[in-house]
Amino acid sequence: MTEQLCLLTVHAHPDDEASKGAATVARYHDQGVRTVLVCCTGGEEGDILNPAMDTPEVRADLPALRMRELAASAAVIGYDEVVLLGYRDSGMPGTPANENPACFARAPLEEAVGRLVEVVRRERPQVIVTYDEDQSGYPHPDHLRVHDISIAAFDAAGDPRAHRGAGPPWQPAKLYYVGFSGRRILAMHAKFTELGLESPFDEGWVERARSQDRVYTTRIDVSAYADVRRRALLAHATQIDPESPFWFGLPPEVARTVHPVDEYVLARTTPGLVVARHGAPSASGAEDDEQVLEDDLFAGVREAATR
Repeated sequence: MTEQLCLLTVHAHPDDEASKGAATVARYHDQGVRTVLVCCTGGEEGDILNPAMDTPEVRADLPALRMRELAASAAVIGYDEVVLLGYRDSGMPGTPANENPACFARAPLEEAVGRLVEVVRRERPQVIVTYDEDQSGYPHPDHLRVHDISIAAFDAAGDPRAHRGAGPPWQPAKLYYVGFSGRRILAMHAKFTELGLESPFDEGWVERARSQDRVYTTRIDVSAYADVRRRALLAHATQIDPESPFWFGLPPEVARTVHPVDEYVLARTTPGLVVARHGAPSASGAEDDEQVLEDDLFAGVREAATR
């Protein structure tokens, strides 16, 4: 190949990179793919969710500590590069943080897009992973903004007329939305019940999971990397309670066997890229495999490079 494969993920806050698709990134890093994380904010508004870390000393040093946690998590996952987009955490609507002109949600859209375009053109990823437009489960302004700038940057990065000072144009081939499927929730809930453990997923969770109609086009087998998310989450010692039943309620030896796939929606491709079924059924073992196109985020990219 004339270009090294590169995977670029765009996340809102420190710890998002750990909870969403971490095992996928670890798998591609081990395959020799260059892996780049863009973290849009410093996560300054994150609550201290680990009681053992809730001390005056930690609170006084929280922004710097969150950066150290991010570096530790990125090392666990295997990111080759961590890029800070430079915005402040926006907090939730109605809070003082959300009115701060330095926050991500208040930044001019074109300015934020331009910063991301500069990263894309410098790193030259074939694949970008971001969030979809439906954040109804957790409508944080920064998560919504991540979607907005990622879509715009995917389109603008290859346009020589756009953001002329951001480097030579580079057009990524594919853009994905990372997901947390209803199928995963139901599988975890069933395992809690089977083991006689109290499930953190109440009836509301279960009903939403059953009614989820999102079609995941891509499933990545991460069975060999099932512990990566756990270890990366624990690196965020202020944000993640190690006693959380949501994240750690199942014994590790059990958790790694429950739904060992990461799921994505293929949202954008460049014209002419051929995306066809690429071995997905054997990777997922799911009943609706006829809806799944791929078991590789670089499906179509690798083939195009050899033609």
